[in-house]
Amino acid sequence: MDLKKFKFKYQLRVRSYEVDWAGIVHNAVYLQYFETGRIEYLKHLGIEVSYQNINTKSRVVIVRNEINYKHPARFDDLLDIYVRISTIGKTSFTFESVIVNPILRKYISDNISVHVWLDEITGEPIKVDDRFIETVQNYEGDNLKFI
Repeated sequence: MDLKKFKFKYQLRVRSYEVDWAGIVHNAVYLQYFETGRIEYLKHLGIEVSYQNINTKSRVVIVRNEINYKHPARFDDLLDIYVRISTIGKTSFTFESVIVNPILRKYISDNISVHVWLDEITGEPIKVDDRFIETVQNYEGDNLKFI
């Protein structure tokens, strides 16, 4: 993934309990890293992510989560998580994320996650919220694609 397309970056440090018996970050922990990056991205855009204020008419769920592991991260590594929304469809949108170790200049991992907007009662896909689309489009500009 081309890092030039990413406008948002969140930084974290690997904690001891995230490392497995082999001395590297456990593969499942990357799901948490990517989710943390997505939440911080949405907060940065001013999009409400509090579970206390969720719109009760709809909800967003992940329907695809793909991770590619390129290089291991280790305890106390500083990691940059680059996040963007790359596409918006009629009922879904796609996050792309990349984790880089800026000190070692190593590409650690990347992620694609597809999220679908659902009707809270029926569970059926519904149109992505217009305010969400406008906010993301204003931030991402020409890097955002509509499918």
